[in-house]
Amino acid sequence: MQGTPGRTPMPNTRLLVLFGSQTGTAEDVSERLSREARRREVGCRVQALDSYPVVNLINEPLVIFVCATTGQGEPPDNMKSFWRFIFRRNLPSTSLCQMDFAVLGLGDSSYAKFNFVAKKLHRRLLQLGGSALLPVCLGDDQHELGPDATIDPWLHDLWEKVLGPHPLPLDLGLSPPGIPWPSKFTLKFLQEVPSTCSEELCVAGTDPQGPPSELQPFLAPMVTNQRVTGPSHFQDVRLIEFDITGSGVSFVAGDVVLIQPENTASHVQQFCQALGLDPDQHFTLQPREPGVPCPTRLPQPCSIQRLVSQYLDITSVPRRSFFELLAYLSCHELEREKLLEFSSAQGQEELCEYCIRPRRTVLEVLCDFPHTAGAIPPDYLLDLIPLIRPRAFSIASSLLAHPSRLQILVAVVQYQTRLKEPRRGLCSNWLASLDPGQGPVWVPLWVRSGGLTFPKTPDTPVIMVGPGTGVAPFRAAIQERVAQGETGNVLFFGCRQRDQDFYWEAEWKELQTRGCLTLVTAFSREQVGVGGRGGTLGGADSPRPLALQEQKVYVQHRLRELGPLVWGLLDLRGAHFYLAGNAKYMPADVSDALTSIFQEEGGLSGPTAAAYLARLQRTLRFQTETWA
Repeated sequence: MQGTPGRTPMPNTRLLVLFGSQTGTAEDVSERLSREARRREVGCRVQALDSYPVVNLINEPLVIFVCATTGQGEPPDNMKSFWRFIFRRNLPSTSLCQMDFAVLGLGDSSYAKFNFVAKKLHRRLLQLGGSALLPVCLGDDQHELGPDATIDPWLHDLWEKVLGPHPLPLDLGLSPPGIPWPSKFTLKFLQEVPSTCSEELCVAGTDPQGPPSELQPFLAPMVTNQRVTGPSHFQDVRLIEFDITGSGVSFVAGDVVLIQPENTASHVQQFCQALGLDPDQHFTLQPREPGVPCPTRLPQPCSIQRLVSQYLDITSVPRRSFFELLAYLSCHELEREKLLEFSSAQGQEELCEYCIRPRRTVLEVLCDFPHTAGAIPPDYLLDLIPLIRPRAFSIASSLLAHPSRLQILVAVVQYQTRLKEPRRGLCSNWLASLDPGQGPVWVPLWVRSGGLTFPKTPDTPVIMVGPGTGVAPFRAAIQERVAQGETGNVLFFGCRQRDQDFYWEAEWKELQTRGCLTLVTAFSREQVGVGGRGGTLGGADSPRPLALQEQKVYVQHRLRELGPLVWGLLDLRGAHFYLAGNAKYMPADVSDALTSIFQEEGGLSGPTAAAYLARLQRTLRFQTETWA
């Protein structure tokens, strides 16, 4: 069911944008929709799905749903109540017959249930009588240009539908320099430093109304920050432990901890200099339109120093919409011309070459356009630069083994592009820089359910495949299961070299000795004994003459070698299978290995083996947690 093509919009068109967001991307896209609506003089409200009274949908003429898909095809936390309501069986099929809608999905095509939430919501809204303006948009994190590769053309079509055959003239080249669309907020600078320290009051230890959350994180003391890779290993990986005594934080295996990072002092200083801002200046934030809330985490009043260090994501890679607004704000002819090119449909390959491929940051772009940066009105800071989003880490410990402690395994992200300065992950490098040995360190954090859930029924075996830092959630699961008396734990662990990045080697071997764990290893860059393979199963290795491996050995190779064990556990004992790690090649390789095992050990045909794997996924006996 599609909306009528090319119809004329009603006077005073008002648009409602509802989002379901887990990491903030869907919220960012929703705010972009709001900015584009303001440019087109279309009234627009933006709300999280669970904060919107869903019964009011019957009165909404025009709604855009922006929703992410998490884990195994689950809706984000802030739309779960809406999700339960909208799928009630007793809702009449004409409930939304007055509503035109469009659904924009955000997902990752490395997952089996790519954009599952958006697709399912689109179908359900049609079932309830809604008219779809457009087919569902399927944004993909795996695309070279990111979700914007799909979102940009979809939004172009959306505005044509919303505005009808006579849209407002929006040619960037005709817009007068220095006269952009209105900012969402105004910054009112204070003449004096406020006497009350609201900045210190906005983040307390715990929320008396409940467990810590994004709005009220727990300031957790960092206990240890230990490098666990060898000194000659190419990557710095840290095992970090926090004390959560008295926090109200509780978690089980598979849950994740969210951490709110900060920008470095040098980047903050560089940004303030580029924009001509006084870091010690205080301000209050006021929305231009009634009903628009201020960012909930931002204290009032706030200093520029705090805004830039803790809120503005100045080291993120800017999107096309950033260049679009920057072009509007620019009064410098040459810089504006280049910015217009980057924000045009024709300039996307050049934008990719300049910004996306080399991972150039917001701060670096602003330094490349100094005249424009120096003239940016402070009112536009929150329109121009996204807020720093919390980073999620798999919890690598169990409260049953480490009471009042929470541990994470963090790979410090640093890599080189064609730019001179190495690219550095904001959160991992910030965490690595903190040294509790030099004095007290507190890190704002909170916990939420993760994408992996482990069986509650006793005596159910689990097979876990966790190469590299992907092993982190499985350490939590193994600790928890061992404490509960469960011994059917099989771990396939892969890394480069056993003496460089074999995380928790001593712990695994001790559990093996106790009969609580079957450990299978694959060392892809290892020297091995002549006639051997780069991995072990069970007990200690006997010394053998060393030789280089003829080919690299990965976890999928070890799975195939132990096909009878894997098939027996899955088919005869109802085992659950888990996979965590890098999304690039490994998930597909492991799925191929499983399909081969089903054919070779179970005697299944190709199509039947594929159906068997799909059934494991559908019944949550095969779960994955991967990242790019």
